[in-house]
Amino acid sequence: MELRGKQKSYLRSKAHHLTPIFQIGKGGLNEQIVRQVGEALEKRELIKINLLQNTDETVEIVATEMEQELNCLVVQIIGRVLVLYKPSSQEKYRRISTTIPR
Repeated sequence: MELRGKQKSYLRSKAHHLTPIFQIGKGGLNEQIVRQVGEALEKRELIKINLLQNTDETVEIVATEMEQELNCLVVQIIGRVLVLYKPSSQEKYRRISTTIPR
């Protein structure tokens, strides 16, 4: 799944007003966090993740790991904040994926 420039721009504008719902701290990235992020993506389609100052993880490593584990897309990285997108597999949760420009 690839996004074109217009689509990424649209998703960035939608994510601008979101607050990060996950924080990765000194415990680092583990299986439980990845599973919870996957569940949140299924219901929200677009989320932000914040990496705290006390984590040993880098934003690039977390982004790569999330893309591989969850088959999602990293829309944007700003500082220590990631924006992730994955279209929901359930029809009732598809809000953002139905409005993305073609």
